[in-house]
Amino acid sequence: MGNKRILIVDDDSRNIFALVNTLKAKSYDCVSCLSAEEALKILKEDSSINAVLMDMMMPEMDGYEAIPLIKAIPSQESTLVVAVTAQAMAGDREKCIEAGADAYISKPVDVDKLLQILGEI
Repeated sequence: MGNKRILIVDDDSRNIFALVNTLKAKSYDCVSCLSAEEALKILKEDSSINAVLMDMMMPEMDGYEAIPLIKAIPSQESTLVVAVTAQAMAGDREKCIEAGADAYISKPVDVDKLLQILGEI
């Protein structure tokens, strides 16, 4: 079975650093990038990604625009996409799910909740 591969997409390298260290400690194999455009390139070339943690608020292309594009990649259509956002107001979760996210988690990330979501892959 091997380790599950997680792609972490966030324009803030501090968030990536924290998530990578947390997930590696739980035996996840992590790949990361700083933009949705870069994430799309990685996902088109690497069909071994099991889940994507997508920051929803990024410059150029945000998560709302990127998630449908990820789901349109033939090798990634069933990949778990988790919306990760500081937007935790009423309706934000629904907006992420409508964009195609499979799950939603707000920042600061509740590690136990994240691990529960990733346990589904």
